[in-house]
Amino acid sequence: MGYDFTLADVAYLTSDEAASALTEVDGRELSARTRLADTGWARTRFGDRAGLLVETVLARRKAVAKLPAAGAWLLTDDAVQQATPAAVAAHRARRLAGRRVHDVTCSIGAELAALVGVADLVIGSDLDPVRLAMAAHNVPGASLLRADALRPVTRGTTVIADPARRAGGRRTHDPAALQPPLPDLLDVYDGRDLAVKCAPGLNFDALDWAGEVEVVSLDGGVREACLYSPGLSGPGVRRRASVLRSDGTGFEVTDAMTDDIDERPPGQWIVDPDGAIVRAGLVRHWAAHHGLWQLDPRIAYLTGDTLPGGVRGFHILDRFKYTEKTLKQALAQHDCGIAEILVRGVDVDPAVLRPRLKLRGTRSLSVVLTRIGRTAEAFVCEASYQPVRNR
Repeated sequence: MGYDFTLADVAYLTSDEAASALTEVDGRELSARTRLADTGWARTRFGDRAGLLVETVLARRKAVAKLPAAGAWLLTDDAVQQATPAAVAAHRARRLAGRRVHDVTCSIGAELAALVGVADLVIGSDLDPVRLAMAAHNVPGASLLRADALRPVTRGTTVIADPARRAGGRRTHDPAALQPPLPDLLDVYDGRDLAVKCAPGLNFDALDWAGEVEVVSLDGGVREACLYSPGLSGPGVRRRASVLRSDGTGFEVTDAMTDDIDERPPGQWIVDPDGAIVRAGLVRHWAAHHGLWQLDPRIAYLTGDTLPGGVRGFHILDRFKYTEKTLKQALAQHDCGIAEILVRGVDVDPAVLRPRLKLRGTRSLSVVLTRIGRTAEAFVCEASYQPVRNR
């Protein structure tokens, strides 16, 4: 359990005295190795305020990868876990540019920070007075009020909501177990322009959602899904995958694009689509856009004779029916000493298989194990990355 912040703590943390104290605490290592000694030092130096100072410094360090401005923010460990990464929040803010936006679960203000300067008006509300006070410090350009997300307090605004995805200390994918419950949110704001951030593992088909579902990844990791009401959806779009990267590059795929692809033997490359594309069910749409096709219609691996820009792919060196013995022999022939093993559609655990291959070569190669039809096949490959070409 983390430190339980109070409004008095937040008031202290905004003082000049706290700024100096936080600088001192931040000078300590505060690692697993030194935590006990550093905390003891903090208690001697700052007395009863040691806990909130240490917790604030640790939360800032944890948050900085998600929120570059977090070095000066007030936050809690739970709020950091829930917070939207700045790049993802900025992506959503661009969709809402020029609107009057109300974040009804604003917490410490991660979404608000991205909206200020982009939206016409930015309002944040939350039931937790401590997080609301933190948001006031973190995002001074937003208008804030304490309110229940299920009791609308604004009119004519586009509503953003981010229900908490933990119940009883455990992550949940049950829409009714979110806080506030997703069905209740959708009911309360029925007819309003609404964007609801959700876990990407949620069963969207069970919601019978009339708008758009966008699945977003950042730097190769799937971060979230977001439900957009029909008034915020793209024309004819029900599913969207947005692939974001910290360097500002990226792309989108939607179900408004064609999914007409050929059925052909494997080409020269294997491509493992970004997780957002797979979760959004848009593998065929992305493949069609790049002239790729599937190794097997039931499996997400794609293949083709060229590698799309901005994508990591696997150049095929060898292909054969998979058995552990034939794979071991093939890797020895290719002088493989390190093997990346990717598996889909075959009951193989890479962590168990890798040491049994007893690799002794000098090359680093990739192995793709998958099923084509009823046959388990192995592909020995060289991984490669095709940079995005300047337009």
